[in-house]
Amino acid sequence: MSWEWFHRLGSPRWFYEKTTAWLPWLGATCVVMLVGGAIWGLGFTPEDAKQGNSFRIIYVHVPSSILAMAGYYVMAIAGAIGLIWKMKLSFVVMRSAATIGAGLTFLSLFTGAVWGMPTWGTWWEWDARIMFTFILLLLYLGIIVLHEANPSKDAADKVCAILALVGTVNVPIIYKSVDWWYSLHQPATIKVTDESTIAASMAYPLIVMIVAYYLTYSWALILHVRAEILLRERKTRWVQDLVAEK
Repeated sequence: MSWEWFHRLGSPRWFYEKTTAWLPWLGATCVVMLVGGAIWGLGFTPEDAKQGNSFRIIYVHVPSSILAMAGYYVMAIAGAIGLIWKMKLSFVVMRSAATIGAGLTFLSLFTGAVWGMPTWGTWWEWDARIMFTFILLLLYLGIIVLHEANPSKDAADKVCAILALVGTVNVPIIYKSVDWWYSLHQPATIKVTDESTIAASMAYPLIVMIVAYYLTYSWALILHVRAEILLRERKTRWVQDLVAEK
C-alpha cells in the first residue's frame, strides 16, 4: 500500500490535483505565523544587553539560514529519488527547490551583512561560515544555470541531480564551521542536546519564525512545482483541458 502511494505521489498530474486544496489553508497559516512571529520578535522582545535592537534581525536571518541548508537536502534527496526511481516529479521538485534555496541563501548572506556591520564593524568578512554559505549559493546557482543551459531536460535533470548530491558535503561544513575554525560568527544559540544560550523571551518568537519559514518554504515549493509541472506537461491532454477550463 505504501509503495502504491509512493508511486502515485510521483505522478505530476496527481500531485497537481491533490495540492490544489492544500494551498489556501497552507498559505493562510504561513501569513498568520509570519506576521505573528515578526510582530512578537520585532516589537515585544527586550533589547539584547550587548547588541541592542540590532539583534532583532535574527528573526529573519536565522530562519532563512536554516531553510537554505535544509532546502539543499530537499533538493539533493529529490534528485537522488529521480536518479534511482526515474520519477519525473522528483526532478521537478529538485529544480524548484534550487530557485527557492538560492533566494533563501542570498537573504541569509544579505541579512548577515546587515547584522555584521553594527556587530563586527564590517559588512563582509571571509569568515568560515560566510565563505561556505557563499559556496552554497554558488551550488544553487550552478544547478539553475546548468538546467537552463542544457537543451535536453532529461540530461539536465541527471547532471543537476549528481551535482546536488556532491554538494551535500558543504551543508554539515557550514553547520560545524563555527566549531571547527576560529570564526567571527557566533555559535548556535538554540541547541537540542546542550543548554541554549538565548533567553526564553527571545527564543520563543524565533522558534515561531523558524516554523513559519518551514511552512512558507513548503508553500512556495508546492507553488513552484505546480508551475513547473504545467510548463513541462503543457503538451499533455490533461494540462490542455485544464487551460481550456480556465
